[in-house]
Amino acid sequence: MIEAQALTKRYGEKLAVDDLTFTVKPGVVTGFLGPNGAGKSTTIRMIMGLDAPTSGSVLVNGRRYAEHTAPLREVGALLEARAVHTGRSAYHHLLALAVSNGIPRRRVDEVIDLVGLEAVARKRVGGFSLGMGQRLGIAAAMLGDPATLVLDEPVNGLDPQGILWIRNLLRGLAAQGRTVFVSSHLMSEMALTAEHLIVVGRGRLIADTSVTEFIESASSSAVRVRSPQAARLRSLLAGPDVAVTSEEDSVLQVSGMTAADIGLVALREQVPLEELTPVRASLEEAFMELTDDAVEYGTERKAS
Repeated sequence: MIEAQALTKRYGEKLAVDDLTFTVKPGVVTGFLGPNGAGKSTTIRMIMGLDAPTSGSVLVNGRRYAEHTAPLREVGALLEARAVHTGRSAYHHLLALAVSNGIPRRRVDEVIDLVGLEAVARKRVGGFSLGMGQRLGIAAAMLGDPATLVLDEPVNGLDPQGILWIRNLLRGLAAQGRTVFVSSHLMSEMALTAEHLIVVGRGRLIADTSVTEFIESASSSAVRVRSPQAARLRSLLAGPDVAVTSEEDSVLQVSGMTAADIGLVALREQVPLEELTPVRASLEEAFMELTDDAVEYGTERKAS
């Protein structure tokens, strides 16, 4: 479990993290989202004891990271997959970590098998592709068989098969009761992998909720309606609090009425319906809407 309480980090006049309070619970994959400059990397560095908070605290499994006598057995992290001596083989990189942390040598072979690097385990890391480097970083994070995992952009450089593999791996680890905290910019992947979200912007907490609730909070009440009598239905639905737009001759998008209410009007007036579907935003659309005011560097702004 990861517990942040009033976590704040200031670099001179720059307030990078501003009074963040959240809990990452075991048993689910928790996504950590935010625009560039939102404070995600700084927060992760404070979790891992690489930066000290200006104020507040963050605990991993009940203690500050530096207080754990065997930290690799408590929390495994992937922050920068390429931070490896390029002259070493994958096997010897992991062996050095294992020996220095009192982890049995057999665990090195286990994590190499886990991430699918058996064929290249004795090759120098300097010749690894980005995807292979990511797999090695995940192997290092798993080396101590930790209860908590903190992964920053773990699917970078992975091919579709690799992305599917890590998605299933993270879900499987959460199902074992581990705490899995994943930062990513890939909204489509987070929608498929995470069950819970912590969203930050400009260093402050924007949302701490399930993926479903996050999307629903941004979704409009629009309903897509298809009918061979769309023009007639449009006039029947028109009202001061109802907006009806048309994408095609037979398709309406209705805001201000529920699907059930639209269905009742159609039934009463005997208007045939071919489709009646509430419009649900994607995670990416919800993220863009709810973090719009927290974007530090925007490239598409409306003219004022």
